[in-house]
Amino acid sequence: MADYQDEAEKCERFLQEFVSLDRNEEGDVMSSMKYVDMLQAVANRTRITFDISLDDVYAHDKDEAFVRKIENNTSRYTRMFSSVVDKILPLPEVTFEDDDVRDVLLDHRMRQNAQRQAQDAGSSIRLNDAFPRELLRRYELHILPRASTKALPLRAIKATHIGHLVVVRGIIIRVTQVKPHLVVATYTCDECGLELFQEVTARQFTPVNVCPSKTCSASQAGKARGKLNMQNRGSKFIKFQEVRVQELTEHVPIGHIPRSMKVYLRGELTRQCTAGDVVTISGLFLPTPFTGYKALRAGLIADTYIEAMSVHQHKKSYADYVLTPELVGRVQREAQSRDIYGRLARSLAPEIFGHTDVKKSLLMQMVGGVTRTMPGDGMKIRGDINICLMGDPGVAKSQLLKHICTVAPRGIYTSGKGSSGVGLTAAVLKDPVTSEFVLEGGALVLADMGICCIDEFDKMEEADRTSIHEVMEQQTISIAKAGITTTLNARTSILAAANPAYGRYNPNKSPFENFNLPASLLSRFDLMFLIIDRPDMESDRMLAEHVTYVHQHGKHPTLDFDVFDPEFIRSYIAQARRVEPHVPEELTDYIVNAYVSMRGEENQNSADTGTYTTARTLLGLLRLAQASARMRLNGVVAQEDVDEAMRLMHMSKASIQNSRRTTAPVDPISDIYSTIRDFSAASGNVTIQYSDILPRVLAKGRTQQQLNECL
Repeated sequence: MADYQDEAEKCERFLQEFVSLDRNEEGDVMSSMKYVDMLQAVANRTRITFDISLDDVYAHDKDEAFVRKIENNTSRYTRMFSSVVDKILPLPEVTFEDDDVRDVLLDHRMRQNAQRQAQDAGSSIRLNDAFPRELLRRYELHILPRASTKALPLRAIKATHIGHLVVVRGIIIRVTQVKPHLVVATYTCDECGLELFQEVTARQFTPVNVCPSKTCSASQAGKARGKLNMQNRGSKFIKFQEVRVQELTEHVPIGHIPRSMKVYLRGELTRQCTAGDVVTISGLFLPTPFTGYKALRAGLIADTYIEAMSVHQHKKSYADYVLTPELVGRVQREAQSRDIYGRLARSLAPEIFGHTDVKKSLLMQMVGGVTRTMPGDGMKIRGDINICLMGDPGVAKSQLLKHICTVAPRGIYTSGKGSSGVGLTAAVLKDPVTSEFVLEGGALVLADMGICCIDEFDKMEEADRTSIHEVMEQQTISIAKAGITTTLNARTSILAAANPAYGRYNPNKSPFENFNLPASLLSRFDLMFLIIDRPDMESDRMLAEHVTYVHQHGKHPTLDFDVFDPEFIRSYIAQARRVEPHVPEELTDYIVNAYVSMRGEENQNSADTGTYTTARTLLGLLRLAQASARMRLNGVVAQEDVDEAMRLMHMSKASIQNSRRTTAPVDPISDIYSTIRDFSAASGNVTIQYSDILPRVLAKGRTQQQLNECL
């Protein structure tokens, strides 16, 4: 049996003697009294969390048995460390100008209890013992697991782990509101004025009603003792939040459904995660009995939960990314290098052959434009870019969607046939803690400030598909259900993939007959690519060689540059999204003329083009130009950014307008030559200015480099 007095002395020596070795920015090794400094910070009220790492405990004395005891009986050692911290906590080095409410109440209580101690010497309850240490603590002590501890799937946690420190990995599926949780209840007596404290260690407790003071019972001889009233102002509350974590898809065996578990977060650990986050949680695995009607049905069966000690998010949002100076320097160097835009795009799903313009568009979508809020009436103009991929089966649409969900910090993947309007927007459920009706966000709310990938978009019911109309333009979800009327944020980019109405694209039908989507929905997509699987000897051979290489070697073929890993792509995009480019005044006429010419071309070719050019198209052009400027980490939109935005728009329209083409594609050089010849014939001049022909070439989806090759 463990000698806990000896264990407490070990804890005290560790906190006072442990020396941490760290490297500074110059690479020199610096030593510090890590936990002594933390104790002083707690005393100075500049620190709340007091985290004890088991790696440090082992490194101090190399005592494996001591660390094992802490891991297997974490609750007892947490209380032991807390008692040691209370004992050795130093005096504050600073003076506090204003005493807060807790200081005033504690000072009053100490003086009052000192006066009553002599009077109630014979009482059954000693007032000094009833004065809890928890009321004096201004810190939250957590024991962190060793770095070598492997995260377990939820179904691997058994009864043998009860009371142990466990590490689990999963996805957050439900988060409750943060509520005050009672830790120490304070009562006062109506008759004698006694102040009594009751520590609350469970979710339920029985309040004390009768005053135990000897003075109260003596003065009220023959009468009932004084009644105790709970004082909320004198009690201690901490923040409490309950979340439900579900095991990841790859941890679920075949034919089983995912398991989930409750996790209790307290104090500073609350509001650390939201629904949809992939997290690693360390904490105590504990049982809790059922209460109320459930207890009658459960019998001797107990529910289980995890008392969290730490929460680590695996993919943070772009706004939460903290880049190291080395990573910022690498991002700046790559931004100045050659064709960073093309290399980042080709680094997206390099195992998928081709689709260069589609990958560039997806990169633009992750970067996004700038969301504008008008200073007068507060009207918002969205900066998120919506893209639809329509194409034949087997052109890797779903694989692209899956990869974007992996790269994006907040990416939600859902299938159209398995999604309802409620599942996409919000559902009304009963809160498991308060039993009140609450809203639980659907896929579009979970993807707030991220990307929502909807596969099989054409298989959705029409009533469910209309629920995302408001999200795609206003980026909000208006709810009026079960007496709850509110508006939820859904600032998300929509990436949809769909098959044509006839399974494969039918060139004998019009584009609208093939799409089978309403015009009100199509106009909300900034880019819409039609990917058709046409037989072509050269491209088919290159595709087959690419696929066989991936199958043989388990990786993509070697490219002419080093492929960027997803972590660097996230870091680059996070840095790019901090730039808010604006359109200079000298580019206004250029953009206006480009939009007017696009409208004119559609008016001339209005016979069943399958595309719309509306005011939304102009806003989409501006969003794409801002995203292109962000890719260069530049705060000003340049003409090359507008040209690239026009090129992507033209390529998306050309994929639809040329969908009936069965002949081989036109060579770019020949196409540019035909454009120059037609312009010369229309103007009647043999000599043409380079500046006059360049915009027309770019508007056709060709590049300036191809124009120079033609000349």
